[in-house]
Amino acid sequence: MKYLCLVYCDEGLLHSLPDSPADAECQAYAQALEGSGRVLAAQALQSVQAATTVRVRNGQMSLTDGPFAETKEQLAGFYLVEARDLNEALNIAKGIPAARVGSVEVRPVRELQP
Repeated sequence: MKYLCLVYCDEGLLHSLPDSPADAECQAYAQALEGSGRVLAAQALQSVQAATTVRVRNGQMSLTDGPFAETKEQLAGFYLVEARDLNEALNIAKGIPAARVGSVEVRPVRELQP
């Protein structure tokens, strides 16, 4: 089953705390998961300041610079993994280096019905 591990953290603190992971550590973890066949995709995201939010109402598109909502923690990256069950997905999420300074939301992927 596929699970999406969403990595959240306070962007202002992500790289400044004593336990903050370096990019190389995050990349090494993603490569180790890839080598085990459990990661389908993993990426860090640019700052939330680079985001653009798109909304369509009554057929009209509106754009807003920045995130969808102001929050204390921002989406910093993701891992799309293949796991036997939720417990395995949670163990994968526990190893994500950024979990030490933020949080990781684990969600099963829902297959769209035709």
